[in-house]
Amino acid sequence: MKLTPPTPEEYAPYYGAYVGPATARGDVLAALPKQIDELNAALSQLTDEQARFKFGPAEWSIKEVVGHMNDVERIFSYRLLCISRNDKTPLPGFEQNDYVREAGFDDRPLSELLAEFELLRRANILAIKNMSETAINQRGTASGYTFSARALIYILVGHVEHHMTSLHENYLSAMKS
Repeated sequence: MKLTPPTPEEYAPYYGAYVGPATARGDVLAALPKQIDELNAALSQLTDEQARFKFGPAEWSIKEVVGHMNDVERIFSYRLLCISRNDKTPLPGFEQNDYVREAGFDDRPLSELLAEFELLRRANILAIKNMSETAINQRGTASGYTFSARALIYILVGHVEHHMTSLHENYLSAMKS
């Protein structure tokens, strides 16, 4: 199966910031497992103390960023499941800052957060691999906007891409200086 990028009618305008970078990766299906390796390569050598680093007082720590990526992987995979199954129930949005605040990610080992991402992503890869073309093209509603299942696959990749860029530019580079 090869996916083509979604059209702007398949996702809320805000998510164009994720669809664009996912599209730039080329084969979005190949990017899904590669991002597991990229995340581990970037972060697995950090100590738990280093992973509590924040580049500003109002910013999330590295552990909180990874935990947030896990939350989003779950939420968007649920949206992907519902929409690909042609469930027309409108799906709610979520407030990411509330989720991060309530989760206590800084109290968890970084290695567990990274392992959790890998397990979530691998489950999504299997689900996506077995979706029919009809399922991938289904549309539904989330956060008051129309989304296609295909767009959600691109958004999964683009969301991780967004945070990997931030981790490299704002966290890891600051820790080296």
